[in-house]
Amino acid sequence: WQKREISNFDYLMYLNTLAGRSYNDYMQYPVFPWVLADYHSETLNLTNPHTFRDLSKPMGAQTVERKRKFIQRYNEVEKSEGDLSAQCHYCTHYSSAIIVASYLVRMEPFTQTFCSLQGGSFDVADRMFHSVKSTWESASRDNMSDVRELIPEFFYLPEFLTNANHFELGCMQDGTVLGDVQLPPWADGDPHKFILLHRQALESDYVSARLHHWIDLIFGHKQHGSAAVEAVNTYHPYFYGDKMDLNNIKDPLIKSTILGFISNFGQIPKQV
Repeated sequence: WQKREISNFDYLMYLNTLAGRSYNDYMQYPVFPWVLADYHSETLNLTNPHTFRDLSKPMGAQTVERKRKFIQRYNEVEKSEGDLSAQCHYCTHYSSAIIVASYLVRMEPFTQTFCSLQGGSFDVADRMFHSVKSTWESASRDNMSDVRELIPEFFYLPEFLTNANHFELGCMQDGTVLGDVQLPPWADGDPHKFILLHRQALESDYVSARLHHWIDLIFGHKQHGSAAVEAVNTYHPYFYGDKMDLNNIKDPLIKSTILGFISNFGQIPKQV
């Protein structure tokens, strides 16, 4: 990878596999980074540093204000390993079954998966994945319970962005009927162009020079411990599956609560 003999995409898939992530498990689906921060320009400038997301910081620390709030949350909570209010920056996760299914909801079998996770129906239209720009703004700035990253399909599969099956996804409060995913202006409404430019961004010199920072956060030494605290990158203890020894938990209620928490909210990859 350092010699540029394999692509950034291939390297990330390799790391995901090493860390136990798989297309066969929605709870441990391959995780990919947001690489862009520009979803409003008419043309995408891959030579401008401001076009890109800060790969050295987790999604919860993309703005100064948001980072400050998560640090404040961390400092306010007493450390308590077995409690839902355990000391951490984030009580939600960057990858989970519902996040994966929500991104891919316009394609089967993910449509049925999403509905089953939602109790048998689609979610409220305003909460459905409907716009790349608004999802980025939610995950990077606006929503304190949203720190989601991306999935590999954002870099190779234009079909998941269109409602080719004509599912009735509902109507938003402003009257917008949900159909195809709204794309940034630079994609000209073309899912294939979006995927092409998005993949070019992933393989760009800027991202190639900084991708290792994100890898440290997700798969490496900044995943937990003091390095994670310093990087504003700690999650609820239940998310660290390899750190939770469920065999030693005798209370079936506590055990089922932890398992439910993990299945609903996601799991940290194994450290590579």
